Amino acid sequence: MLDREQELRERHGIAFRITGIASRRLGWNVDPDGLDPAGVESATARAGREVDGWPKNVRDWLRAARADVLFEATSLNVENGQPAVDHIRAALDHGAHAITANKGPVVHAYGELRDLAAARGKRFLFESTVMDGVPIFSLFDQLPVIHLQGFHGILNSTTNVILSEMENGLSFDESLKKAQALGIAETDATHDIDGWDAAVKTAALITVLMGVPVRLEEIEREGIRSLSGEAVRAARKEGRPYKLVCRARKTESGVAASVGPEQIPLSDPMAQVSGASSYIYFETDIFPGLAITEENPGLYATAYGMLADFVRIARIDVLRG
Repeated sequence: MLDREQELRERHGIAFRITGIASRRLGWNVDPDGLDPAGVESATARAGREVDGWPKNVRDWLRAARADVLFEATSLNVENGQPAVDHIRAALDHGAHAITANKGPVVHAYGELRDLAAARGKRFLFESTVMDGVPIFSLFDQLPVIHLQGFHGILNSTTNVILSEMENGLSFDESLKKAQALGIAETDATHDIDGWDAAVKTAALITVLMGVPVRLEEIEREGIRSLSGEAVRAARKEGRPYKLVCRARKTESGVAASVGPEQIPLSDPMAQVSGASSYIYFETDIFPGLAITEENPGLYATAYGMLADFVRIARIDVLRG
């Protein structure tokens, strides 16, 4: 964000200052006149986390920072979306817009947070939750009265890297270690390997774009843990490589959804998606097929999605005067 500061000001008329930075390691840092992110860590180390007068929780911190926008980037909690849900709720109650890269609040509390944001005259945005900063949710904002009938795609980069490396001759464990070394997989990659991350992304898309709240247990889920290197290489050799595929389709009773490994024919674009790339194919009542491919995103892709959400919010605030 800081490396785009001049461009934001000159091209978009947007100026900002960072008034609060919080994390488990750094504690609750705040200065309504503006913080220097580079100096926060050393200042915190000198002062300690329990300085008298410092905020001790998110609501106190938001008030002390006089925040207009909260950027929320905690880790995914599959079970209930916390503490991100509480952070976003606190921001909206405070009167700030909320931007998150965490999928949990979208799956577990989308309706509540959307309605709370509307009641406060604020925005709750989350473009970075699926396919990094690729404009998926905002794309459909630009497609009014389009009805999404279904979608399928590859939405988890960790499993895609693992399968690609297994095709190249590595074992499952070796492929996982390589994904971790590349910074794509977490130290504990259970959520990726067992299909939870892909299921949460699928649920987020269904909830927001199809207008059907869905519980994670309603999505059929299978990960890639049971696939051997021999099976993966044999599938590639016969022209039907394995991919972890997300699917959703509207039915008379709601939405049927699944996440699981599938053998994909080479004629299908999904078969060509390798490494950290992602792919999604939407079926709508107007456009029978609308596809988006993200080719091996860089380290800043997720951060860009949050920045893009910030620009959308700032433009609206400027128009409101």
